[in-house]
Amino acid sequence: MEVKKYSSYAEIEKDLEILKLQKEINYQKLVLSLQKTKESITPENVLGGIFSSFKDYISNSYGSILPSILPFIINWFLNKKRGN
Repeated sequence: MEVKKYSSYAEIEKDLEILKLQKEINYQKLVLSLQKTKESITPENVLGGIFSSFKDYISNSYGSILPSILPFIINWFLNKKRGN
């Protein structure tokens, strides 16, 4: 980093004020990020994400599961009707 040369105290004060404001902005960004993280880790959101993933998996594999279990369901239903 290059050393900056100041010609007056006003320039120093101006740069210090800019650095102070940048520090406050970064601090507020950190606080906001922490709050968003806390909100996203609530039990409702975690369970909702798990169930959403499970639902997506089931809905995507529905077309392959149904043809494989359909004969067993029909067989069971027919046997139940016959009284076996």
